Formats: sequence, C-alpha cells, structure tokens
Amino acid sequence: MDIEVVRKAPLFSGLGDEATGALLELMTTSTLDRGSVLFDEGDPGSELYVIVTGKLKLGRTASDGRENLLSILGPGEMFGELSLFDPGPRTATVTAVSDCTLLGLANNHLMTWLDGRPEAARNLLQALAARLRRTNDTVGDLVFSDVPGRVAKALLDLADRFGRPAADGVLVAHELTQEELAQLVGASRETVNKALADFAARGWIRLEARAVVLLDVERMTSRAR
Repeated sequence: MDIEVVRKAPLFSGLGDEATGALLELMTTSTLDRGSVLFDEGDPGSELYVIVTGKLKLGRTASDGRENLLSILGPGEMFGELSLFDPGPRTATVTAVSDCTLLGLANNHLMTWLDGRPEAARNLLQALAARLRRTNDTVGDLVFSDVPGRVAKALLDLADRFGRPAADGVLVAHELTQEELAQLVGASRETVNKALADFAARGWIRLEARAVVLLDVERMTSRAR
C-alpha cells in the first residue's frame, strides 16, 4: 500500500507515522471492478472509504428516473464520511468508473482511533466543511452559470485532479460517457455536446474517447468564470 497516496485523503493529512499506521490497521481493503456498484442510494451505511486506485462516481436518481452525477472521485479522495457521525441511509449511489482499490473504515473503529488524536478530529471537520463548500459552489453554479461555463469549470476541475501533461496541452482521461458528463454539470447531453463542439472549434480543447485534451487552459478558465 502506497502510504503517500493514502495521505492525500483529508483524514490522513498532516498525521504522523504512528497515527497513520494505527488507522491503517483498522481499515479493510476491497476491490471493485469497472461498472460495479459499491452501494446504492438508500442503503444503510456506517463506513467511510478512501480511494487508493481508480475512479468512482457518486450519483442520485430522481423519482421520475432522471439521474444526476454529483462528483467523480479518484486516488487520495474519500467519501461516506457523513455516515461516520450519522449512520443512516446512503445519500448517493457509488459506481466504479474504472477498476478500483478502496480502504474502508467503520464508524466504531474511527471513534476509538479518534480518542486522544485531536489533530485527526480537526482534519475530519475540515473535510466535512470542504464537502459543504463544494455543495454550495455547485448550487451557485446551477443558479448563476450557463451550461458552457459549467462544462468549462467541470473540465478544469477534472484536469486539476486527474490531468497529466500532453505534447500540446493537458490530457484529462475522465473516463466518462457523454451522458455522464452531462449529468455532472446538470444539463442535457445535447446542450453539453454543443458546448464541447464549440470549445473544440475555437481550438480550446480536443475531444478524444472518454477524454479531452485542454489546449488553451487560460481561455477555458476565463469561460468558467
């Protein structure tokens, strides 16, 4: 297990070797194949997960069947932290976008480990605050930003977390279908495809299979505002 990858998770940030090692002993390792569901919205839950390898998507389904993609998560990111303090029904369905390796931590194990480790409790509170901040940003984008702006912002966010240098820009292998990308920005697939085609025509991006190359990050950043 690469401890540096694990330490990217907010819960582990800044912890010493003793505290991190003690926590790892309490965590269980599991794997998930691409397309497999870890848990469904509404399932009971009392466990936090940290992604070691791979990507996962968190989504919700409306009563009329419409789907909304809440976020895409990758190595070093965690989810399910709400269930540690308020065990109850899961608020989203979690599906593997690629093959994944996960570390799971049960509610009772975390409470035992937190005793005498105030710095870890602060880390977790900061992680919860960051989750609330992201939720507020998402709501604000849906109200105040147009679809092209939301698409540009989503691609920049994916590039920040998953991008890697390419010969002519930044390659973002997001591994999402066009429908999933549309769900991520809360718009129809047709509208999102139109925005992507416009960005490509302007020379700002190049579209590839389940990936995009950002050719002009400055212009994309300006459009995302």
